[in-house]
Amino acid sequence: MSKAAFDKIAEGLGEAIEIARGDLDPVKLHVPSELDVRDMRQRLGMSQDAFASAFGFTINQIREWEQGRARPLGGVRAYLMLIERSPESILALLQDAGAHKAA
Repeated sequence: MSKAAFDKIAEGLGEAIEIARGDLDPVKLHVPSELDVRDMRQRLGMSQDAFASAFGFTINQIREWEQGRARPLGGVRAYLMLIERSPESILALLQDAGAHKAA
């Protein structure tokens, strides 16, 4: 496991402990249990490959979701909601982050 992955898990665990102790209020975000990834992708006029590449998914994830063999979970569903609501903004943010990383 990478240090970055470990740090994310540790951060989440720390937050869960604070919430359980009553020291922190949980974030209230409605994330629907089902999202139609195929419909979202098609409305954007993107192929599976283009959608996966643009937003940081694997082509296998897209295929699994669209064929109903798996569904996006947790934060991935929230991310897909943001993409659905404002794809241009998300693409701009990702491109800006990539430009900063390359600099």
